[in-house]
Amino acid sequence: MKARPKTARNAPKSPFSEVATILTLPSIDERFHAQLEGLGLANARAIHRDLSVATLYEHALRRGEGELGADGQFVVETGEHTGRSPKDKFFVREPGSEANIDWGDTNKATTPHVFDALFERVAAFLSQREIYTLDTYVGADERYRLPVRVITQYAWHSLFARNLFLTPEHTPPDFVPGFTVVDAAEFVADPARDGTRSGTFILMNLARKIVLIGGTRYAGEIKKSVFTIMNYLMPLRGVLSMHCSANVGHAGDAAIFFGLSGTGKTTLSADSERPLVGDDEHGWSADGVFNFEGGCYAKVIKLSRKAEPEIWAASHRFGSVLENVVLDPATRALDLESESKTENTRAAYPVGFIPDTVPSLMSGHPKTIIMLTADAFGVLPPIAKLSREQAMYHFLSGYTAKVAGTERGVTEPTATFSTCFGAPFMVHHPTVYSRLLGQRIADHDVACWLVNTGWSGGPYGIGKRMAIAHTRAMVNAALDGALAKASFEPEPFFGLAIPREVPNVPSDVLNPRNAWTDEAAYDAQAKRLAGLFYENFKRFEAQASDAVKRIAIKP
Repeated sequence: MKARPKTARNAPKSPFSEVATILTLPSIDERFHAQLEGLGLANARAIHRDLSVATLYEHALRRGEGELGADGQFVVETGEHTGRSPKDKFFVREPGSEANIDWGDTNKATTPHVFDALFERVAAFLSQREIYTLDTYVGADERYRLPVRVITQYAWHSLFARNLFLTPEHTPPDFVPGFTVVDAAEFVADPARDGTRSGTFILMNLARKIVLIGGTRYAGEIKKSVFTIMNYLMPLRGVLSMHCSANVGHAGDAAIFFGLSGTGKTTLSADSERPLVGDDEHGWSADGVFNFEGGCYAKVIKLSRKAEPEIWAASHRFGSVLENVVLDPATRALDLESESKTENTRAAYPVGFIPDTVPSLMSGHPKTIIMLTADAFGVLPPIAKLSREQAMYHFLSGYTAKVAGTERGVTEPTATFSTCFGAPFMVHHPTVYSRLLGQRIADHDVACWLVNTGWSGGPYGIGKRMAIAHTRAMVNAALDGALAKASFEPEPFFGLAIPREVPNVPSDVLNPRNAWTDEAAYDAQAKRLAGLFYENFKRFEAQASDAVKRIAIKP
C-alpha cells in the first residue's frame, strides 16, 4: 500500500497553481482517514475536505471545469448526459434489503460481485487524482437526518452538493456518514467486463451504504440518488417520503403540492403570503413535514424575470451552479431562451437564495393536500374534493398528460402515470407509500383536492388551457377554507365531487362537461381516460386495500 501523503511544505499557496495542495495527516482526523482507507481512497493524489464555496470556485476554474457567468454564477456543461440515466440505475440484491425493494424496470438488480469489482476499479481510478469530499446532511428534522459524505472527482460537483444538501458551517469532528456517494464522472465502465448496461452506472448498495456513480457529468444523479435512498429508509421509520413542494400560511396552516413536471407545482406553491418549506423533496413524520434538502434545483429554460422573479434572482448570483445554460461569449450574460445544449437547463442554489422561506425548513402537519394534473384530454374538473381513499388512488396513479408536439411521435394527448408522483425514485412497493399517506390524512383530518391545470372545453388543440388566475383562486379557496362548506355535485366517470361555486371563478368552468360544446364527445373522451386509469390501477390491485379498490371505476 502507498504511504500516506507527506506534507507539501513548499507547495504554492495560489489555488490556481498546477500543483495541488496535498492535505497532511494532521489536518485530517484519524477517523476521517480510516473511513477513506476503508473505501480505498486514503492515498488519493490530493484530498480536499469540506471546501468553502469560494475555494471550490477557485479549484473548479483552475481545473477548467466551467466558467463564470456575468453575475458570478458557475456555469458548466455536462456533455453527453444532460439529464438522468434511469436505465443505468441498479440496486445490489442482498439479504438485508431485497424483501423491501419493489423489483422491476425501475428498481433493477445487480450482484454484490459486480458492485465490489467495479468499486475497486473506481477507487483505483480516483486514487490517481484529486478528490473532493463534503460532509453534509439530508433531512431538516434532526430526528430523521441522514449524514451523507459526497466524494467527487469534480470540484463543481462538490459545490453542487453543498448547495443542494444541508451543509453545516463546521463539520462535527465525530461525523460518521450514514451513506457515502462516490461520483467518478470520467470513469466509463466496460459493460462486458463490469456487468453494467452501458458506460454509465448508478449503483446503490444498501448493505455497504454506498452509492456509486460514473460515466456521467450530470450532477442531478447525486441529488436523485440520495432522494432514492431516503425513499428507502424513511418508510422503514414510519415517515412518508414525498416528491412534492410545501408551504405554510401565517397561521401555521401547512399545505403540500404533488405534481409532475408541467403541472404547476413550483408556481402554485410559490406564494408571497405563504413562506416556502421546500420545492421538491419532503418527509411527513408523526410530528409534521420537513424538507430533505437545503437547496433548489430549478429548471431555467425560458425563465422569465417578471413571471418568476425569485428563481431568476437566485440564478443570477455568486454561488449558483448553472448546467448547460448558454452564455454570451463576450458579456457572459445568460441566454435562458436557448435550448441549443438541452431543454433541461438547470440552476442549483441554496434555499436561502429564495426570500420568504421557512428558516427551519419544517412545518406542522398539513391541513391541505393539492394533487396537480395537467389533463390534456380536457375532461377532469378544474378542482374536485377527494376522499381519503380517492387521494390514495390518485396518489398511486400520479397522472398527467403529454401534449402533441412535446415529444417526437406524440400527435395527440398521451396519458402519463408516475406512481406517487415520483416513480423513478420510489423503492418500496407503491402501496407502502399510499398507506402511509392514507394514515396521515386520517390522523390529521387533511382536506384533499385534485386540481387540473390542463385543458377545458376540449382536448389540447381544441380546448383552452386553464387560466392561471382561476387556478390560483381555486387553490387559495381550498387553502383558506372557503370551500369547506361549499355544495358539491357528483362527477360520473371518476366519482369526483365538484364544487358548484368557487370565489372569483366563473361557475360555468367548474363542471368540465358544461365547458364542451359537444357533450357526447365529452362523455366519450371521459370514458376513454377513465379506462386508462382503470387499466393502470391493475398494477396495484393485489396489494391495495378494498376501500381503495372500490375507487377504480370500470368505465
